[in-house]
Amino acid sequence: MSATPLLDVQDLHKAFGGIAAVDGVSFRLARGELLAMIGPNGAGKSTCFNCINGQLQPDRGAVRLDGRDIAGLRPRAIWRLGVGRTFQVAATYASMTVAENVQMALLSRERQLLKWWPRAAAMHRAEALELLDQVGLRALADQPCSALAYGDIKTVELAVALANRPSLLLMDEPTAGMAPRERSALMILTRRLVKERGIGVLFTEHSMDVVFAHADRIMVLARGRLIAQGAPDEIRGNAEVAEVYLGSGRLHAGGLA
Repeated sequence: MSATPLLDVQDLHKAFGGIAAVDGVSFRLARGELLAMIGPNGAGKSTCFNCINGQLQPDRGAVRLDGRDIAGLRPRAIWRLGVGRTFQVAATYASMTVAENVQMALLSRERQLLKWWPRAAAMHRAEALELLDQVGLRALADQPCSALAYGDIKTVELAVALANRPSLLLMDEPTAGMAPRERSALMILTRRLVKERGIGVLFTEHSMDVVFAHADRIMVLARGRLIAQGAPDEIRGNAEVAEVYLGSGRLHAGGLA
């Protein structure tokens, strides 16, 4: 990993009512890397995500993006510095076309949202179509999002996130609600775009098949603490991780048994 990682989180703490949700978590993420953050419900994954993108202010600790501490900045400011996010429940405008959803993100990037009126429908359309081409949805550009299959909606959300040219992409349960084939296709697409654009990706995911098939490294949280991090094979063989998930030491080839 390079001397200056894309994302450098050090000694992150966040408590609610005296209960530690994130307790001294530290990790690094490089450009071009997919890092999975896993753990049981209540492990602190969402709190950690929200401290990174500004939804929550950490009690202490550092969150550095390309060497700059962004802890405590507002979400909009962090977004403008190059942190994109996708959500467990896809956030798109159902009444707008696929292209218009991407155009809205481009208008926001250029601080032109107040120009979104009928005459603005052509603004940034060429760039929107280029992004849709990159994610394989050019043919659906003029379809309303309400008419799309859920897997395609999640792909539109990815294109929207990429519209801001992020250096870091936070993906919250990117394959939730998707069929197995759709899950694999989305993660293969994400990996290709990550490598092409030099983006770092931090993602949470409940599907262990997705995690072990597509993550470069995995970090495991339990009760707010980081209990393990490493390559998939290291995590698969970690007895403490298996105990946290199952109360047993068994792992199977695809992930946790």
